[in-house]
Parts: sequence; structure tokens; C-alpha cells
Amino acid sequence: MSMSKVIQRLLVFFLGIPIVIALVWLPYYNHIAMHILGFIASVLAARELHTMLEKKYGVHPKPFVVVLDALLPLMGLLCALFGWDLKFIDFTFIAAVLIIMAFETVTAQSFEQSNAKIITSVFIVMYCGYFFSFISKMTLFPNATYYIAFFLLFVFMCDSLAWFFGVLFGKNNKGFIKASPNKSIAGFMGGIVGSLLVGLAGHYLVPQYCDVVIFGGETWRAVVLGTVMGLSAIIGDLAESVLKRSAEVKDSGKLIPGRGGMLDCVDSIVFSAPIYYWLISILFLTTTVAVSL
Repeated sequence: MSMSKVIQRLLVFFLGIPIVIALVWLPYYNHIAMHILGFIASVLAARELHTMLEKKYGVHPKPFVVVLDALLPLMGLLCALFGWDLKFIDFTFIAAVLIIMAFETVTAQSFEQSNAKIITSVFIVMYCGYFFSFISKMTLFPNATYYIAFFLLFVFMCDSLAWFFGVLFGKNNKGFIKASPNKSIAGFMGGIVGSLLVGLAGHYLVPQYCDVVIFGGETWRAVVLGTVMGLSAIIGDLAESVLKRSAEVKDSGKLIPGRGGMLDCVDSIVFSAPIYYWLISILFLTTTVAVSL
């Protein structure tokens, strides 16, 4: 990796990550700043993914797909602002899928690409919209600010330590996963260690609020959460590598120096958000809080 790319990556880490965490710490209107940021990221990621997929597959018009994708984070914002049932997000996703199928039924002039168009559109809306909406669902957790901040820390620390360990110790153990041959075993282990440390920090160091420690209870719960989050962040990154290799592109875009496109930056977040939501719901919020699953 060139020195310029290292500097760009370090700038993203030391400037970008604190800014994102600071936005999460603004609690006004159920984290409206974070919702706006998520909405923008979701739309940009959907645009990039559409551009990638259209290189190989039949796709519906980009504005049509991106608007349907945007409905998911928008509904998450409305649920948070007005206290609507979180099931409205699920209903919106189902409606988007039905609209995609109806659109193809009404507009198709030939049907050789109909399956590809439906599948790619549904995938974009699910991956960039529905998966992202689980961050909106987190805003209704008790102590939501801490849970969301720690979710981002899980992913950021996994990504950062995976890169750091890979640079230091990964020279001779690369290439065992074809989807991303530059990734190393040392990097993967460093990523899991980083995420595990975040879970243990949440368990032992975070102060009590409303008599609840963020990752309270037995230590094993925090260990399970940290390990699974590390694995999910790594798999999320590799899954996007598969998409890029299939589309024969190096990066999803050129939006962020040293990182690539928006999808390159949020791939682990998108993949990990529903997993984190379910794990928190099962491991730490099973008593007093009603959480929509």
C-alpha cells in the first residue's frame, strides 16, 4: 500500500470516525442527525450498487430503484420521530418488493431480462435500504446513544485493527480467500480482537444509566457479542468484495479518498446492523423492553 493511501486511511480514521460518533451523540428528535446521515449513505450506496450490477445484468431504471431504496431509511426516520411501530419498516420493504414485481409486469416489452431486473432491484433495496434500517430500529433501544455508538465502534475497530494487523503481520499469510486475496489471516484475527475488546470495554468500563450497564450480565455475553460482530464485519467486507469482483470493478466509487465509494465504507455496517440488532435484543434486552423483531 502506498504512503498516500496510508495517510488517507489514517485521516478517515482520526477525523471521519469521531465525526460520525459525534453525530450519534446528538439525541435530538430521536437522533435525527444520524437518520439524515444514514439516509444519505443508503441512497449513495444504492446508486453505486446499481452502477455495479448494470455492468453484467439487466436492471430497472436507477431513479426507480434508488427511490424505493430511500423509502426504507425514510420510514425508519418517521418511526423514530412519531413513535410508529417498527413493523412499518418491514411493511415498507414488502411493499417495495411488490412494486418492483408490478413494475416489471406492466413495463416489460420482452422478458429475457425480467428475472435479472427483479432480482437485482430487490437485492439493492434489501442490501442498501432494509439492512440499513436496522440502525433506525436501534434508536428505540433504551440508552440508544450508547448502543449505536458501540455498534459503530465494533465495526470501526474491527476494520481498523484488521488493516493494522494485516500490514504488520500479514505478509506471508494472504490469499487464502479468493474474494479478497490481499486480506490475511493476521488481519482477520486482528479484526476479531478489536471487536472483542470493544465488547469487553462496554461490559467493564461504561457507567451505569438507569441501573443498566450497556453490556451487562455475564461476561460471556459481551464475549459472544464482540466475537460475532467481528466475524460479521469481516464477512460483510468480503461479501462486498465478491460483488465488486463479479462486476469487475476495483472500488464501488471514488467518493472518499483512500476508501473508494460509499458502499466500500459501509459494507461491514450494512451486513452487521441486523445481526447486532438481533443479538442485543436476545442477549441484553429480554426483560423490561419490548423490541420489535
